[in-house]
Amino acid sequence: MQKWFSPAEVLAMATGTNGELLQLSGPRNPYPGRLRVVKEGALADLLLVDGNPLADIDLVANPSKNFPLIMKDGKIYKNSLQ
Repeated sequence: MQKWFSPAEVLAMATGTNGELLQLSGPRNPYPGRLRVVKEGALADLLLVDGNPLADIDLVANPSKNFPLIMKDGKIYKNSLQ
């Protein structure tokens, strides 16, 4: 994908754009909450990246090394910052 899209476009397609597409699935919608916001009541899937994926998209290819914090649905699954 890097041949045709910038790192920002790749990240947007892999995250928020896919979530919006899945919201169109009607009764089987896995994302009934608000997307693309960080606030109370919104779905919270967050990644803390050690580095700048906008400058180096390859950082996301090694999450065990480059993602010190992983949170899904507001629950922390990995936190190596402590």
